[in-house]
Amino acid sequence: MSRPSARRTLENRIRRLGFSRVAGVDEVGRGSLAGPVVAAAVVLSVNCHIKGLRDSKLLTPASRERLYDEIVKYSAAWALGVAEASEIDRVNVHRAGLRAMSRAVRMLVPVPDFVLVDGFKIPDLLVPQKAVVKGDRSCAAIAAASIVAKVTRDRQMRGLHVVDPRYGFDRHKGYATKAHLSALVRFGYSPLHRHSFRPSALFDRI
Repeated sequence: MSRPSARRTLENRIRRLGFSRVAGVDEVGRGSLAGPVVAAAVVLSVNCHIKGLRDSKLLTPASRERLYDEIVKYSAAWALGVAEASEIDRVNVHRAGLRAMSRAVRMLVPVPDFVLVDGFKIPDLLVPQKAVVKGDRSCAAIAAASIVAKVTRDRQMRGLHVVDPRYGFDRHKGYATKAHLSALVRFGYSPLHRHSFRPSALFDRI
């Protein structure tokens, strides 16, 4: 059974209040042991509806790639923000994720006049915003942002695999699979890993 697509109900409600450029924002990579957190901000075009937008985790890789191409081609605006592993180690992953989302919003041209964020409000953002719990499953703009962020990060992790192929980043994208944990036991943490992510319970699963 196909999963329902995210809707524009919330964006349309906000537009009726007088806001014309409504951005959806989401990030991916929070739970990974390596690589960056990547955030995206997307302003969907009012006149062009992209079918099948939903939480990126509910899509196949091929569907994500197809929707990514449509989003970047037909959206009114989109932008990315990144927090690398070193920054995550320095400030913690929650703050790094908020920073990445803030960077994505600030990179949008033109600047949005309202922002819908998956899960958390973004600190010090000088634009009206609303945090939407599980927004990537209900709000089309946030779902679009989750797809752009996911495809971008997966491509980056495949690039990191070329830099250091020992860990299999192209397969697990830095998450704690058994193969990744086995590689960590064998090779230790690399400069691409988040050195603050060392929960001992993970290694008990090997």
